[in-house]
Amino acid sequence: MKKAIIYMAVVLVAVGLLFTVKTKAAAFTGNGAPSGAHYNLNIIGVFKDKTALMDSNSGHRIFVPLTGKIKINLLPGTGFAVLDANGTDGNGATFSLPNPDPDNDGVTTYTVWARALGKPGGTSTTTPCAYLDGVEYCSTSNVVLVREKGKSSFTNVTSQLLYVYVDLDGDGVEERYPLFDPALQDYFWSYDNNGLKLAQFRFYMSE
Repeated sequence: MKKAIIYMAVVLVAVGLLFTVKTKAAAFTGNGAPSGAHYNLNIIGVFKDKTALMDSNSGHRIFVPLTGKIKINLLPGTGFAVLDANGTDGNGATFSLPNPDPDNDGVTTYTVWARALGKPGGTSTTTPCAYLDGVEYCSTSNVVLVREKGKSSFTNVTSQLLYVYVDLDGDGVEERYPLFDPALQDYFWSYDNNGLKLAQFRFYMSE
């Protein structure tokens, strides 16, 4: 799998340390997203909890409470797939996706774009997290989506969604860990919803 050609840089400054996540430039559509093949994931906020069994679900959507915080558990895979679409049952949802940066060199094998849809006024915050020796660590960087009036456009959220930025060794300097880095275990996205009915994420593999 070829890694992204360096045309665009997303730069994060974390306590004096500069991290650069490099992604591929692409032709863009009218909604702000790149053109071309992609995997589409819809995170749908619902008033009422779902009761149907949604394990091994092949749909491109995850149901979450319209208000509240849940876990979207992450598993490494060769492609993108919803394994458990029900995020309203207290056990969280499950999503499979490839390792985005096996070498942790800041060059991702795919990019992620996001936008908020639905009734204006809703917001959501998605934060990458993981565990180490039973202790939960969540990234200092996250994805905040706000549904405003009018047309909604996609934003590149690759660096915020695919890495955990955290100071594990306590030296006052944050380190960067891509999803599924062996330094941490049991990766997940903490999805905190505040009335957003639809968060749309698109995943584009690098050519």
